[in-house]
Amino acid sequence: MVENRRKYIDIIADRLKELDREIGNLEKLADMAVDEVKAQYRQQIEDLFLKKAKVQGQVDKLQKASGNAWDDMKAGTELSWEVFQESLKRGKSKS
Repeated sequence: MVENRRKYIDIIADRLKELDREIGNLEKLADMAVDEVKAQYRQQIEDLFLKKAKVQGQVDKLQKASGNAWDDMKAGTELSWEVFQESLKRGKSKS
């Protein structure tokens, strides 16, 4: 179980790194956009950072959880991850 937990946490950490790159790409687009669109990008980017922080917080808790608590927290982390990914997709679709 410890091995599965470590593997899962590593997968989430890799996902977060990839999404950092995606957010960076959105920031570049925002820098090139006209002023009225820039504000929209910046709001989306701020929202993504807040959601990313929530997922990161859940990963931190996962590392400390045990037994059934770990299973419950994993499910919550997956849900947060899905919300985060959907927000990222919406941000990318507006570019």
